[in-house]
Amino acid sequence: MTAIQADADTASVPEDGRHARRDRNRLAVVDAMLQLYAEGNLDPSSDEIAERAGLSPRSLFRYFDDLDDLVRVAIGRQHERLLPLAGLDVSVDSPLAARVARLVDQRLRLFDKISSVGIVSRVRAPFQPLIASELAISRSFLRRQIEQLFEPELTARDPADAAGSLAAIDVLTSFESLHLLQHDQQLSPAQIEATLVRTIARLLEA
Repeated sequence: MTAIQADADTASVPEDGRHARRDRNRLAVVDAMLQLYAEGNLDPSSDEIAERAGLSPRSLFRYFDDLDDLVRVAIGRQHERLLPLAGLDVSVDSPLAARVARLVDQRLRLFDKISSVGIVSRVRAPFQPLIASELAISRSFLRRQIEQLFEPELTARDPADAAGSLAAIDVLTSFESLHLLQHDQQLSPAQIEATLVRTIARLLEA
């Protein structure tokens, strides 16, 4: 190893340390934001976020451009955490009742975990194009799941009727609908599940 190479390697150590510390602090800020959301604080101040992360308020924006940037990153991190819950491990050849039950169970578990982040993302979407785009992609993915899961029933229908049934199931199993059923209508998870299973089955039965 030459002297120049040795000097370069030595110089990289503190730089790597700074990057690692920056990444740790950035992650701490994001997790602090998500914790505050989970506790019901949907609009935490920079001081509250910094205190929860164990950082000084002044240092907070060394890691993010502004609060909007932090919100976007936090929502993205929560979505990444929930990817394992987005799958539907049921065959399209399974009985209709089994497929309906699996869809409802998946949506209930997924949206329960999304919780407050789902509310924040929908409030922020009109003002932050990146969040709006992520929401649109997510909604399209979930709608496509329904279309694939119930393809036998939908393709057997008149196209207009099939489109109406697909749209109705998509709305019934959306984050917004489940939130309204739980918080506005005061239904228990068991009541919500039974109601959705019964309604979706009726929409799809011949």
